[in-house]
Amino acid sequence: MDLHFGDGKPTDEERAAVDALLGPAESSWEGADRSDADLRWARGGRAARDRRDLLLPGLHALNDRVGWISEGALDYLCRRLTVPPAEAYGVATFYAMFSVRPRPATVLHVCTDLACTAAGAGELCAGVEARLGPGSGVSVERSPCLGLCERAPAALAIRAGDPVRTAVSAPATVKAAVAAATVPDAAPGEPAAAAAVPQAGQEGLVLLRRVGVVDPASLDDYRAHGGYTALRRAFELGPAGVIREVTDSGLVGRGGAAFPTGRKWQATASHPARPHYLVCNADESEPGTFKDRVLMEGDPFALVEAITIASYAISAQRAFVYIRGEYPRAVDRMRHAVDQARARGLLGDDILGQGYGLDIEIRRGAGAYICGEETALFNSIEGYRGEPRSKPPFPVDQGLFGRPTVENNVETLVNVLPVLTLGAPAYAATGTAGSTGPKLFCVSGSVARPGVYEVPFGATLGELLELAGVRDRLRAVLLGGAAGGFVRPDELDLPLTFEGTREAGTTLGSGVVLAFDDTVPLPRLLLRIAEFFRDESCGQCVPCRVGTVRQEEALRRIADRTGAGAADDIALLREVGRAMRDASICGLGQTAWNAVESAIDRLGAYE
Repeated sequence: MDLHFGDGKPTDEERAAVDALLGPAESSWEGADRSDADLRWARGGRAARDRRDLLLPGLHALNDRVGWISEGALDYLCRRLTVPPAEAYGVATFYAMFSVRPRPATVLHVCTDLACTAAGAGELCAGVEARLGPGSGVSVERSPCLGLCERAPAALAIRAGDPVRTAVSAPATVKAAVAAATVPDAAPGEPAAAAAVPQAGQEGLVLLRRVGVVDPASLDDYRAHGGYTALRRAFELGPAGVIREVTDSGLVGRGGAAFPTGRKWQATASHPARPHYLVCNADESEPGTFKDRVLMEGDPFALVEAITIASYAISAQRAFVYIRGEYPRAVDRMRHAVDQARARGLLGDDILGQGYGLDIEIRRGAGAYICGEETALFNSIEGYRGEPRSKPPFPVDQGLFGRPTVENNVETLVNVLPVLTLGAPAYAATGTAGSTGPKLFCVSGSVARPGVYEVPFGATLGELLELAGVRDRLRAVLLGGAAGGFVRPDELDLPLTFEGTREAGTTLGSGVVLAFDDTVPLPRLLLRIAEFFRDESCGQCVPCRVGTVRQEEALRRIADRTGAGAADDIALLREVGRAMRDASICGLGQTAWNAVESAIDRLGAYE
């Protein structure tokens, strides 16, 4: 490998940030301030390359400490990991939360996505930008969804330093957002996770029953409310028995693909290659989605227990939780839960004296929607650009680090606990034959009580919106987020099941339900969706890279035109949409046209 380094040198602060993660450099080859005599030969090249997966944490360490990543800092990190600087530059520039150009230590991310747009994000951004102009010491960045849709509009302030400090303002006003950016330590604390669960404390809840009831920082409180009962049951059943229960329960993935969880686990468990890995996908970046955040903030030990069970079932000794970078409180809660479980013998070499060992690592994303795709997530963890891989091979054969891997999202894993505590037949009795168990829905927009709702599969869209208090003059409901589809107000009897939404020509997705009344300009909303996909496309494949741009261009042209004047551009949109759906490598390009298509065909958006 030929490594070409620039002339930049790290500052003492940048060097300290990297060394705090990797330990001090041991040779001049790694950038230590020593005699050049040891540059005659390379030391530890193979071992250093095996640490390539620490590239993303290293970039986070620099960005957290200084606020941006200089050439000298990047070179030093690359020396430590034996990574070509050109490749590391490609990784650093892939993520929206990093900067390779100087910027103030404080960055204020103001959400401009769907729920926040409907709640006045445009006016908020204009007001904040007017108050925090050049010389304010704050960089204001318009951001895609921050996962705070139940409190729209939202802003997140990040102030670099040791330690890095964050402050959330939601629902945000200009005054509150400016205060969060300028005096983050004085900003009011975030409300408890239970504030996002209107049903908190109600009888009959399964997945949300502990949110707002237990102290999320207390392992003892978690165990007093039934925690670790499922893990003990798993050890009684053995790995094969756990997989059989999950299979018989009918549990399918809750991230949108709805693949049978038991089949995925069985394929990985039976693969002869070792080691096996488990990856929890907590990078929920779909506009309108925030259920995984609420689970991690309100019941983090449940996720740790569920990961332990899944890892035991597939014979994995190492698991990763990949949490989106916009969730600082969720990251803190999960780190605390993992540390507590490790200290109490619930993680480590011999869990509960059963001879099974597991450790869990928390990894942070850095602002890339595409990393919600499983293979892009693997690349991100491994220290590469978060670009999807062509399939096959599938992750159960060659996933993380080229080994058999199970990837599940937070909600899917947390469902494993009631599967084992209730038993597969009782779990399968909830919902419908094709969609079993309870389901979490993120309801936001034009409703009185936005938040995460738990209902059994089979409830209708109208029943869910009634729980949330839908407002008058409902114009449309977006199911599945930006990658989903619109339904009309006269379609509220739609059953919320995977099979029911498919028959209706729409999708359930990950459980996003965004309600819009007639005050929301639909063409502007569609244009924001197109902007989102243009920005979030990784650019790897031509249909998506070019198609998302052409889609946005066409929507801009027809934004102020209706009827026959828009006919040519609508025809072009259909042609581009079909090309993206048929030829894109991953789900981003394949679904980028869905919402626009449904708005044209079901809502008559440009008539």
